[in-house]
Amino acid sequence: MIETEIEIINKLGLHARAAAKLVGVTAQFQSSIQLGLGSRVIDAKSIMALLMLGAGKGTTLRLVVDGSDAEAAHAAVVALFNNRFDEAE
Repeated sequence: MIETEIEIINKLGLHARAAAKLVGVTAQFQSSIQLGLGSRVIDAKSIMALLMLGAGKGTTLRLVVDGSDAEAAHAAVVALFNNRFDEAE
């Protein structure tokens, strides 16, 4: 299991387009991928759960990845966040 903190750095936060891109990435992996905000923990493969987090720019989330392809999944999610969900700033 890999657990890290990750900050949302794109201007619009985890809005619909960013959440859809995140689901597109997480769906490629067999591992369980969860995001936590405070006491809430959601499945990062669920677009509705991601949108209901209401996570804006500057929010720090807890990323937990567990499974056979956890390292690759973790790297892909971190890269997406670090690339600002491929959005222009």
